[in-house]
Amino acid sequence: MSSLPLSDLPGSLPATATPAPARSPFAPAHLTRHALTLLPLLLVGAWAAADWRTFHDGAARLASADPWWLLSGLFFTCTGWVIAAVVRQGALPERLPPGPLLASQFAAGAANHVLPASIGAHAVTLRFLQNQGIPLARGTASLALYSLVKPIAKTAVLLGFLVAFPDLLHLGELIPDRRTLALVAVGVTAALATAGILAAAVRPLRRPLVCFVRTALTDARILHTRPSRVLALWGGAAATPLLQASVIASVGFALGLPLSWTQVTLALLLASTAVGAVPAPGGIGPVDAALVFMMVTFGAPTGLAAATVIGYRVLTVWVPLLPGALVLSIMVQRKML
Repeated sequence: MSSLPLSDLPGSLPATATPAPARSPFAPAHLTRHALTLLPLLLVGAWAAADWRTFHDGAARLASADPWWLLSGLFFTCTGWVIAAVVRQGALPERLPPGPLLASQFAAGAANHVLPASIGAHAVTLRFLQNQGIPLARGTASLALYSLVKPIAKTAVLLGFLVAFPDLLHLGELIPDRRTLALVAVGVTAALATAGILAAAVRPLRRPLVCFVRTALTDARILHTRPSRVLALWGGAAATPLLQASVIASVGFALGLPLSWTQVTLALLLASTAVGAVPAPGGIGPVDAALVFMMVTFGAPTGLAAATVIGYRVLTVWVPLLPGALVLSIMVQRKML
């Protein structure tokens, strides 16, 4: 009785099959993913070392503040992440999973405070959208629509406040002169002209740019035929500065700031509109200085206004920074980004 060859036995490997080699922990792809997992924590550590005094001073002031108002500010801070996820969904026709989308915006908040001009937040969001199967052109168009709607909605809210409270401040000192307006117009015109020249002169840029513009216009048209997307996009964008102002007002009330919520909100809208285009991580720096100036203009003591802004940054930046970096690292490790 002849025995069967091993290759003919049930469950046996074919004669030509060889077991897959085990992945080495020192493979370049493996090391790169581990490096990307640790990168957010390293950036947080570097920023903490550079800005430790601000955190220490702000934490010391908040330690003696009214805890109930601080809890209110923390509530508005958490609500801001939910609204950010709502606006991101409103800028995209496809439906995204709510849980991972919210987690991505929490992680994007940590990245946004490390890199200037919202580059970190947009990079995290774009990577998340690609992981969800969104094409690059559509994901980029979504970011562009998001970036365009936010300042328009904020300006509309500012105009609404100025119409509703015309006697709240003297606008004559805040309206820019003709020279400033001319410089702004020249800068915008130069930027648009440069983009047009590059698109016309550099052929490799022409096709992706045309594809991006076509996708952006098509998606914007589709989104504005869906009431739920319009409400999420424009309503969320309009609610964002109101939530930020509510955080600042809560911190101010906890410290005894002698301003109303309306005054704090208008101060934030004016400050962020005036210097919000200056690239800085999370808007820290120029917006803070302008916000202190505006609150002093409304009658707040300089020291108390500065303490309010520092406390606001501690509550919205430092408190969620480490958890956000951890969420970012986990999402990278699980290949969600």
